[in-house]
Amino acid sequence: MCLGIPMQVIESGPGRALCAHGGGAREIDMMLVGEQPPGTWVLVFIDAAREVISAEDAARITDALSALDDVMAGGSGNVDALFADIIAQAEERDRKENR
Repeated sequence: MCLGIPMQVIESGPGRALCAHGGGAREIDMMLVGEQPPGTWVLVFIDAAREVISAEDAARITDALSALDDVMAGGSGNVDALFADIIAQAEERDRKENR
C-alpha cells in the first residue's frame, strides 16, 4: 500500500519542486501536475506529486495520517478529533435518516 503525503511547494522549477512536510523538505517530481507556484499543496506518492490539493484537504489528510501514526504507536486510540469532518458527516447522515 502506498500513502499520499500532503506537501507544500517552497521553490518550483521545471519538472521539480522543493516541497515541505513535517519540518523537512525534499525535492519532488512535478511532471504529473506541472510547475506549481510556492504555497501550493500537492499530494505526493514516492517523491512524485500526483495531485494538486486544497489547504483544507491537506489538513484533513495530515490529521488522518497523524491518527494512523498514533494508533500504530500504541497511543490512546482516541482519534475522534482528527476525524471530526467524517464524524460530522456521519452524524448528519444519521439525523437525515431518522427524520
